[in-house]
Amino acid sequence: MAKVFITKYALTKGIKEIEADIIISRFEDGEYVMDGLCSYFCIGENAFTDKSEALKKAEEMRIREIASLRKQIEKLEKLSFKVEEKQQ
Repeated sequence: MAKVFITKYALTKGIKEIEADIIISRFEDGEYVMDGLCSYFCIGENAFTDKSEALKKAEEMRIREIASLRKQIEKLEKLSFKVEEKQQ
């Protein structure tokens, strides 16, 4: 068993810390961890054994989300409406 930090839902639920076995995939290069709810998380993508790496990933996710929201705000600010008159 290893301590693993799940970052998949860091922006909505925070970083989840669990104790789990790390599974080495026979089909792909990589390691995985399973939480108690039958969800698999890839080590190095959305799960980390190093707390500092998990915090770094969560910060990257936060920055990306802020940039995305800024683009959405810009798009909404440029949006204008006009009413089209019915033709008879």
